[in-house]
Amino acid sequence: AHETAEIGELPAGVPQNLVPFITQTAAGLRKELSVFGDDYPTEDGSCIRDYIHVVDLAKAHVIALQRLLSKNNDTSTSLSDQNFEVFNLGTGRGSSVLEVVNSFERTTGEKLNYKIVDRRPGDVISVYADTKKANEVLGWKSEKTMEDALKSAWKWEKKIRNL
Repeated sequence: AHETAEIGELPAGVPQNLVPFITQTAAGLRKELSVFGDDYPTEDGSCIRDYIHVVDLAKAHVIALQRLLSKNNDTSTSLSDQNFEVFNLGTGRGSSVLEVVNSFERTTGEKLNYKIVDRRPGDVISVYADTKKANEVLGWKSEKTMEDALKSAWKWEKKIRNL
């Protein structure tokens, strides 16, 4: 969510990522948060993922679009004849599920009700973006912290739930 809480994710149905699960649990919409596995070979046993603030992601998209438009503005060529680039966008570092949970509690002062449950089939130990190309070619790097993202998400959740 944006730090002003004017815009944010409004998950219809079951969220597809961790942060809305956390904020919905803190808001009382969910009884508890399930942490899938604590036996991975990581520092705290939980999976590691790259959690990026949506504002950083949006800024990267704008920069990439500006680059695309400046390089591919020749309307006389077809899309198949134009060169497109792929960039990995993220923070470039991973945070474990339990680190995110603990960071939310520290940042917001809200205690989360969570339990460790069995691993989900197919979950990998660690996934995070290699942002070197985006950093070098686009001149882009994520700026917001995990705490910024969690504060914004919590502010948004409270606003849409009238808390």
